[in-house]
Amino acid sequence: MQNRNDSEPHGRLLLIDGDEPHAQVVAETLGQSLGGRMRIAVAAGGRQAVELLRDTGFDIVLADLSCLRDLCERSDDAVARLVRLADGALFVAVSDGASVSAAVGAMRAGAHDYVVKPLNGPAMAARIGELAQRHGKGRSLSIEPQAQGRSDYAGFIGASSAMQFVYEQIGRVATSSAPVFITGESGTGKDVCAEALHEEGPRRDKRLVAINCAAIPRDLMESELFGVARGAFTGAHDDRKGAAELADGGTLFLDEIGEMDLSLQSKLLRFLQTGTLSRVGESGVRHVDVRVICATNRNPMQLISEKKFREDLFYRLHVLPIHLPPLRQRPTDIMVLAQHFLARYAAEEHKHFTGFTPDVASLLTSAEWKGNVRQLQNLVRRLVVMCDGGTITMPMLVAADIESRGVVTPVEPTPRVERRPVILPMWQQEQRIIEDAIASFGGNVSLAAAALEISPSTIYRKRQGWAEMAAAS
Repeated sequence: MQNRNDSEPHGRLLLIDGDEPHAQVVAETLGQSLGGRMRIAVAAGGRQAVELLRDTGFDIVLADLSCLRDLCERSDDAVARLVRLADGALFVAVSDGASVSAAVGAMRAGAHDYVVKPLNGPAMAARIGELAQRHGKGRSLSIEPQAQGRSDYAGFIGASSAMQFVYEQIGRVATSSAPVFITGESGTGKDVCAEALHEEGPRRDKRLVAINCAAIPRDLMESELFGVARGAFTGAHDDRKGAAELADGGTLFLDEIGEMDLSLQSKLLRFLQTGTLSRVGESGVRHVDVRVICATNRNPMQLISEKKFREDLFYRLHVLPIHLPPLRQRPTDIMVLAQHFLARYAAEEHKHFTGFTPDVASLLTSAEWKGNVRQLQNLVRRLVVMCDGGTITMPMLVAADIESRGVVTPVEPTPRVERRPVILPMWQQEQRIIEDAIASFGGNVSLAAAALEISPSTIYRKRQGWAEMAAAS
């Protein structure tokens, strides 16, 4: 990241795009959307980008993967080289809908994120702002995404720049029949996103059939997904359609796809490739026309590295990706959501509430919300049920916060006690080293892995192990 003087307070952006007319349009609209806060330079290809990066420090690099072959034959090799030259800049890869594997390769090579063409100036500006805040560069770039635009969309509530980008993505990909891969932590609204994609698309008049891959026993999953023929097993007295057939002409939503058994993943892959299925106990095939949407709260690349998810199935499903940001990354939406839930549940309980006191609002806004929107929703519902009405005060909030982790309940500080130095176990010291390296590279796992001379998959595997140790303790 370059050091800027007072005459250059807002930073520089490098746009790598071989289509000159398109590049000029994107640069102009992006510059307007950023309010003149970025100086934008354009490179026609990878070699020109290298020259610019060597001569000038940039804060953001926006690179079209299709125009980097003059630098390296493989786009991920080109990205790795450009990332090193960019020296800590935010690096965003751009791909078309048919080159998802190249985009994923760019992420592995060090890109912070990637977006799909065509680029929308306001949405891209919002995305840059969100990335700057996420990776701790918002202050140095003077980018503060503003809450503007629509405050609700297809079941979502929120006016933050992060949600504006999600709305724009949903509106863009809803009209397609290509598979959608939704990622996000638990409670971020992946099911709401799937419903929005269905309702905003051409299949809205047909059924949306959802199936939770984590909630159905392994031995019943195939019959639930593909159906069962009469006499296939004891108790199968009639032919029964599965979720895929029930969704014919509409949308099939596979929630928690990462929990699907490997043996069934191969059958799902064949279904996606051929558009045909066979019910359990049936020899013939049936043709089905569905749009598949899947979701997971786990890191799919980590699942692949652990041999829990087929890589070929991932690339078949991961055509149009949508990531739902956690609530802690969009604090401007927290009180908007809280007020919405308060009004909704007050009406259901026939009570009257006027809002939240300033100290309560401040505490809610600064909370971590590990359970995201669902956790906030549950807390507000408890408040409405347990309280008679009026304004939500701190004592009311403390009384309603009965969760075991006490996310928003004030905790008395523990007195400090002088103790002998504690020697941490080896795995904890290793965790500290790795997490410090990731933090020093702004959250970029690929760059941290390169600096530590280990593979990114090793970091993901160790993080999973640490999470399991923490859960066990």
